Amino acid sequence: MLSELVNFLKACFRPGTDGHARTASDAGGKQDGLLWYKDLGQHLCGEFSMAVVQANNLLEDQSQVESGSLSLTESGPCGTFVGIYDGHGGPETSRFINNHLFQHLKRYTSEQQSMSVDVIRKAIQATEEGFMSLVSQLWSISPQIAAVGSCCLVGVICNGTLYIANLGDSRAVLGRVVKATGEVLAMQLSTEHNASIESVRQELHSMHPDDSNIVVLKHNVWRVKGIIQISRCIGDVYLKKAEFNREPLYAKFRLNEPFKRPILSSEPSILVHPLQPHDQFIIFASDGLWEHFSNQEAVDIVQKNPRAVRYLFIFNRNCEEDGENCA
Repeated sequence: MLSELVNFLKACFRPGTDGHARTASDAGGKQDGLLWYKDLGQHLCGEFSMAVVQANNLLEDQSQVESGSLSLTESGPCGTFVGIYDGHGGPETSRFINNHLFQHLKRYTSEQQSMSVDVIRKAIQATEEGFMSLVSQLWSISPQIAAVGSCCLVGVICNGTLYIANLGDSRAVLGRVVKATGEVLAMQLSTEHNASIESVRQELHSMHPDDSNIVVLKHNVWRVKGIIQISRCIGDVYLKKAEFNREPLYAKFRLNEPFKRPILSSEPSILVHPLQPHDQFIIFASDGLWEHFSNQEAVDIVQKNPRAVRYLFIFNRNCEEDGENCA
């Protein structure tokens, strides 16, 4: 598996035949077995590459790159939007995010006429509320949708500033040149929300002081309520609203005791990073990559590619080809 992941990473840097970005006719990328890759594409701030491997029979993840206007008005700001949506329990949540989050972001950007932390937070919250509404509508005919959720990693580049928002355990890592040595060092930009991290367990205990089982070590893996590893996400409504934690939801998802406050959160961690000339590229990836590579190992692979360093690199473990939106 490790050698396959290395090949997935390297696929993003295979030499092109013409040295230019792909045209609209082949914008969908290339297929090589379970590997799908786009070795070079253009966005407003530079170039990007993508590599995707299908890991499950049911594709639960989505990813997207949108470049151009970040607003619904002509006078609004322009830039690049990147989304990595690592779904679990089914594909419904990641697909919903893929279809709605960027549109919400454009709407709030139009209202404020600028990009900001507040715009991103509002867009994520509107997406969460929209999915909750969908669960309510479908509860009587498809109750298991209440147990479907997704991590959500978002990057926005606008006016020389990089915004990183994260829910769950996907990760954004910057490759930055050290002027004195020429080395390219890894700098993690995102905050992760996984119960394996001690600070996350402490946060959960502080939020639920009366629940001694808020985090349980099960089969040597820390899980929230013994069920799920992540503490923040979009969806997983059954752990946010008690009204959806009952029959006819499958018994394995139902808690033995009622809860009064949401167990999982949809509040993103957001970082603002003014881009500098020595910031070379950014890796956006789901946990499928970081389970096998350290931040520095991934940066080294990108840095050692034969083509000039690109500004944006994306890897996602599970994604349908039609889930990639490149403007």
